Amino acid sequence: MKQSRLMSLVESVANVILGYGVAVATQILVFPIFGLHTTLAQNLKMGVVFTVVSIVRSYVLRRLFEAIRVRATKPPLTGRRLPYSRDFSGAPDRNQRSIR
Repeated sequence: MKQSRLMSLVESVANVILGYGVAVATQILVFPIFGLHTTLAQNLKMGVVFTVVSIVRSYVLRRLFEAIRVRATKPPLTGRRLPYSRDFSGAPDRNQRSIR
């Protein structure tokens, strides 16, 4: 089943929005351990930046993997016969009568 670009974006956005709260909570808990003291407003703003980066990353990766999947399911073009029987090499066709 193929996923549309729109649904790829919707899935990525939903995933990141749900993770936004976890990310902000993690920042609030972890930053002080490393000596970084930020306000709630600063944590929320940093969370927005990380969220936008995450949405773009997730969308691009999903589209890349979708392109790989689609390319893998297409048959190679080499060795395929053309839908017409005419040979454009200049040699006469076997079914064609010569004019003499």
